[in-house]
Amino acid sequence: QVQLVESGGGLVQVGGSLSLSCAASASGRTFSSYAMGWFRQAPGKEREFVVGITGGGASVSYADSVKGRFTISRDNGKNGVYLQMNRLKPEDTAVYYCAASNSYYSLVVMKKVDYWGKGTLVTVSS
Repeated sequence: QVQLVESGGGLVQVGGSLSLSCAASASGRTFSSYAMGWFRQAPGKEREFVVGITGGGASVSYADSVKGRFTISRDNGKNGVYLQMNRLKPEDTAVYYCAASNSYYSLVVMKKVDYWGKGTLVTVSS
């Protein structure tokens, strides 16, 4: 069982930066055994994959729409995963969800998530 709590959302201007955090509490398994990721859901749209990272942090996969602008990281000692978002665009406006998966392949290829956070809203204003 994993509980995920996001923080760091807010209002930012186009071209600005924002950093999201996700605090995880895991029982039964260590946090490092989970692949972690971020998804987002814009108003009126389906939830979409943003980025995933392996348990040890060695491999990362980004959606094309955020490559070169967003960076994911994790700190297994602190049970945390982070998303640094730079050069933000209006189309990045969405609720951002932290996600945990039992498998990196499932997360980034099948978009299968075992645990979700409740989300944090990011609004990019022009």
